[in-house]
Amino acid sequence: MCSSDLRITRRPVLRLLALTILAVFVHGYHLGVDDAEIYIPAIKRAADPTLYPFAAEFFMFHAHLSFFPNLVGGSARFSRLPVDLVIFLWHGGCIFLLLLASWRLARVCFESQCARWSAVALLAGALSVPVAGTALVIMDPYVTARSLSTPAGMFAIAGYASGRWKRAAAWLVFTALIHPQMMLYAAVLIGFLELARRRRPPEDAGPGLGMACLISLPGVFDFQPPRGAAREALFSRTYFFVSNWAWYEWVGVVAPLALLGWFAAHPPRGTTPVFRRLAGVLVPFGLSFTLLALLLTFPERLENATRLQPMRSFHLLYVIFFVLLGGLVGEYLLRARGWHWLALFAPLAGCMWLIQLAAYPASLHIEWPGAAGPNGWTRAFLWIRGHTPKDAVFALDPDYMLLPGADEHGFRAIAERSALADRVKDSGAVSLFPQLADDWKSEVQAQEGWEHFGPRDFERLARHYPVTWIVTRRPPPAAFPCPYQQGELAVCRIEEADPQPRAALSAAR
Repeated sequence: MCSSDLRITRRPVLRLLALTILAVFVHGYHLGVDDAEIYIPAIKRAADPTLYPFAAEFFMFHAHLSFFPNLVGGSARFSRLPVDLVIFLWHGGCIFLLLLASWRLARVCFESQCARWSAVALLAGALSVPVAGTALVIMDPYVTARSLSTPAGMFAIAGYASGRWKRAAAWLVFTALIHPQMMLYAAVLIGFLELARRRRPPEDAGPGLGMACLISLPGVFDFQPPRGAAREALFSRTYFFVSNWAWYEWVGVVAPLALLGWFAAHPPRGTTPVFRRLAGVLVPFGLSFTLLALLLTFPERLENATRLQPMRSFHLLYVIFFVLLGGLVGEYLLRARGWHWLALFAPLAGCMWLIQLAAYPASLHIEWPGAAGPNGWTRAFLWIRGHTPKDAVFALDPDYMLLPGADEHGFRAIAERSALADRVKDSGAVSLFPQLADDWKSEVQAQEGWEHFGPRDFERLARHYPVTWIVTRRPPPAAFPCPYQQGELAVCRIEEADPQPRAALSAAR
């Protein structure tokens, strides 16, 4: 299993590719769920600029800070492949890149092949592990900018750890183009490593190094105390405030730091000086950002700065932690005994598979591109994509992503049509970009009480906004034609109202 045969080092790509395929089958894939509702519409608009003529600002504010949507959307335009297929291929490619980056880091941290491959295998099996209380997992079962920034940041760390500083700098620049926030965490960690190399205690840097980098984020962040709708959106993200974290989420902070401290103080066998230095540096790295998060949480005048989310630094820490932990498991427990590998990774894969099935109970475990699947919401959204004009504007329950059976699938990402703001995911955009607050609040309020709406309510909505279609529960309102009625959902067309105020609003937006 882990012999020193040169074929292992000559052909790691084949093993990494096999691990990537297994990881997709274990952790699943879902188009446009959760945070992907922000990133996928930007990708699809890059592939087809005629999409989303209304309310695109709720995802374009994120897109303007990243080259990722243009990269993925541009690859779809260049290849002329279906954009959903391209997004799926990028998902698999990003997992492969993460495993390749972890392999490169494992090579400079462990001496044996067993330890190196165990490090990569454990990370592949742990992709769905949540990162403390940050609302992140190591690798999402859907595509976001983090899908690419995570392996890019790991390549930067591995490059620096192997002494290839120019390569590390190039990867940091690339990471900044994809996800500036995640690049900062990688840059801070490299800064700590450099301090350790020069034998300056990393604790001396304290939270100042992290704060110095975080405040260099783009000037779109306004740190004045939020008011009104902006404050409502900010506090809808309870995980921004570490004071709201549950005890078990704090275990996710303390436990890895304690283990890393033990690794640094008692260097395990089969490890290199890079392992010991990296483990030792990750402790003050994590403590510094934890202290910074606490400092930003409690003073009211700093509550708007919680949008910087310093605890998301633990995303990078978790990735490296599982690489180091997996290498030690291989060194001490697995070695070259095949049944040991099976006894560990088969139950791990089974548990992760069951967890993902439970997370998306109404959907296929792997939502293959072009497959409708059993989910009634995604079937309705796909019908809309194929049977309504691209300039159509939709309204639907502002809490639709949380309704039973929706499995958090985003309307814009799947239907490829404009929609009024929702309360679930668009509030996340507002929490980071308060300038969207007034539009978001007015559109959500206009849809309040959706479950009790009648024809007059829909007509009122159409008079104030350029809404031409609605997605509603069955039975639909008899006053409108509803060409789609399946399961619990109906898609209905609202007849043209007075076009002048609607045209003026569209032009202003």
